[in-house]
Amino acid sequence: MSANLRLPLGFFFGRVRCRLNFCTRVLPMWTRILAASAVGIIGASSALADDSGRRYIESPPSAAGAALPFSQAVMAGDTLYVAGHIGLDPKTQKAADTIDAEAHAVMDAVKHTIESAGLKMEDLVSVTVYCTDLELYDAFNTVYRGYFQGHYPARAFIGVNRLVRGAHFEVAGIAARPARHK
Repeated sequence: MSANLRLPLGFFFGRVRCRLNFCTRVLPMWTRILAASAVGIIGASSALADDSGRRYIESPPSAAGAALPFSQAVMAGDTLYVAGHIGLDPKTQKAADTIDAEAHAVMDAVKHTIESAGLKMEDLVSVTVYCTDLELYDAFNTVYRGYFQGHYPARAFIGVNRLVRGAHFEVAGIAARPARHK
């Protein structure tokens, strides 16, 4: 049993030879796949760490005066990734008093962030709405419709247990800069 064997793992690492079937007997397949995946992830992570070509829309200071640990949005190429926004009363830094006011506040916050990046609400291609009470679906849609003309972005409306600062809605999205017409 001292013969060298070629293993399927060679697909990932070239020709791999193991003594006494060590790789096939001792290392389960998921371990070998995980190791091969880690090489790909490590190689990709260095590319993700490079900020060239990205533009960040920074968070305003919180009620405590410190900047929040995330960007309101990140422009990568022609795509804007909008962080989750909640509809806060600017004076109290808590959710607006009424559902209608909160829905308007959250959509105004998203609109402001998108416009800060030089885009329009019509450039949104996907929206995710998190809501603490699915009974508010129709009330939110009434306000939501007023922020779009014509086509709507793709959207998910997801029920959650709680949101920060007592909010009922959190809205995140992805916008894409329209292609220039020639």
